[in-house]
Amino acid sequence: MSLTSSLHSLKISTSSNTQFLHGTTPLSLFSKPNFTPQNPSFSCLPPIRAMKTMQGRVVCATNDKTVAVEVVRLDTHPKYRRRVRKKKKYQAHDPDNKFKVGDVVQLEISKPISKTKSFLAVAVPPRIRSKKVEAAAAAGDAGGGDNELGIPLESQQQQQA
Repeated sequence: MSLTSSLHSLKISTSSNTQFLHGTTPLSLFSKPNFTPQNPSFSCLPPIRAMKTMQGRVVCATNDKTVAVEVVRLDTHPKYRRRVRKKKKYQAHDPDNKFKVGDVVQLEISKPISKTKSFLAVAVPPRIRSKKVEAAAAAGDAGGGDNELGIPLESQQQQQA
């Protein structure tokens, strides 16, 4: 009799204010709170999309309106943690067939043109050299030799002597 009276004295609460009822919790307790940025002016900026353009060298230009471009990038080796060069070839659209093997082009993402082509090949402007380097190159050319260091070659010293 004491057992049944003790069971009646225990009250099992089935209301929703208990968090754990039979080992479960309501899912609303596990949901993440909504994140609102501290500075609302940054919320209107567009998202950053990586890899819009890549730069590579044309390795094959035999197909019509298509060039194969090899892109070289540096990546860490998974085991040795040393930076190694990784190469990948992409097919790019060249509507005018103006690129030859060895040209440096820039690949821009476009809508898929065919099964393998989803890039557009664009010419890269040549690098702008500083005025100091151009002046040194012009002075070296005026001397008649390729003097990168500004030191006369042995053959030039023998001619002067």
